[in-house]
Amino acid sequence: MKTMKSLALGAVSLLAASSASAQEINGADTAWILTSTALVLFMTIPGLSLFYAGLVRSKNVLSVLMQCFALTCLMSLVWFAVGYTIAFGSDGVEQGMWIGDFGNMFFANIGMDSVNGTVPATLFAIFQMTFAIITPALIVGGFAERMRFSAMLLFSTLWLVLVYSPVCHWVWGGGWLGNMGLQDFAGGTVVHITAAVAALVAAMMIGPRRGFGTVAMPPHNLTLTVAGAGMLWVGWFGFNAGSAVAADGSAAMAMLVTHLSASAGALAWMSMEWLRHGKPSMLGTVTGMVAGLGTITPASGSVGPAAAVVIGLIAGVVCYFATNYLKNKLKVDDSLDVFPVHGVGGILGTLLAGIFCSTQLGIFSGNGFSDGISSIGGQLMVQGTGVLATLVYTAVVTFVLLKVVGTLVGLRVDGDEETQGLDLVLHDERGYDL
Repeated sequence: MKTMKSLALGAVSLLAASSASAQEINGADTAWILTSTALVLFMTIPGLSLFYAGLVRSKNVLSVLMQCFALTCLMSLVWFAVGYTIAFGSDGVEQGMWIGDFGNMFFANIGMDSVNGTVPATLFAIFQMTFAIITPALIVGGFAERMRFSAMLLFSTLWLVLVYSPVCHWVWGGGWLGNMGLQDFAGGTVVHITAAVAALVAAMMIGPRRGFGTVAMPPHNLTLTVAGAGMLWVGWFGFNAGSAVAADGSAAMAMLVTHLSASAGALAWMSMEWLRHGKPSMLGTVTGMVAGLGTITPASGSVGPAAAVVIGLIAGVVCYFATNYLKNKLKVDDSLDVFPVHGVGGILGTLLAGIFCSTQLGIFSGNGFSDGISSIGGQLMVQGTGVLATLVYTAVVTFVLLKVVGTLVGLRVDGDEETQGLDLVLHDERGYDL
């Protein structure tokens, strides 16, 4: 009897220890997510900042840098105040389909001893904060060289609260798309589709730059753009592999497929230019790399290396044609091609995740057929639903927000100010003063 009692007590102790260990901080996981957080922030400043700055004309280079830097600061505080709790709510509380509860406003109930999975809750919150920073910053490319700085700040604040945070909850925070089984490992819908659709709507509502379609507006400094592109590539490892929120095989595979897709995308775009125009360009090569990165993002946790190469090749070709023809067809001045690259790439990657996702990630697996044809069809329906819902919701709410902001402060600088350049008009500084 005594022996039985001892065994029972031992079993209870083991169960208690097991339960406690589930809430214990893992040092390796924590170290990796600390690194990933720095990498994703590095994507915005200086990565995206320099990438965009090199693409605009010299009279607007400082304005783009300023927008990205200011957004980094402002979005951090908005995420701290209300964005995080809308997206993820309170740990341990059953969340709604549409938004999280408001128990973590101003990071309430997130202390030094709080744990989220195997990492500190504070770390998870700031890791997700870096995603909330870069997504509004991506939108800058749609209205570059003509939007008022005050309008950009107000719009981005409202957009983070009313678009990004709810969609983030739908997919990652316990909302309806995540519960449906949407495959979006690192942000095909949450980041790329939302940002790109918002950029397209903004470009349509604000109108084209003066001289669009008649005056050449080439990038003023491709050296800056290439430097920024390299930083984006490196930072993307934290973006995708960090989304495993663990230092494990899933993170390693995500890093591998991210790199392969970026490489394939760059070479595919470069080859298309070479075949069609006789010469490959540096701008095309780095843009293909970004297309490969954006397209693999939603699938990076569910495909193998061979599928990643195929996805990258498809991304490079499809986004090349989207950039060269979609813009002219729609006659919309999406200044830095946010929608043709990030939007088309995000949509393509989210759908391809439903085709190539695999439970057996070997060298030649991830071809989509290892789990059966019926599985592919069902998953594609889910992926398509996620794409359509994100696209429609983002477009409608972005349109309303821009109308409100336009009424309050005005969206666009006047014609003379645009001709003079935003660096001097809005900031009384020059990007170059040699």
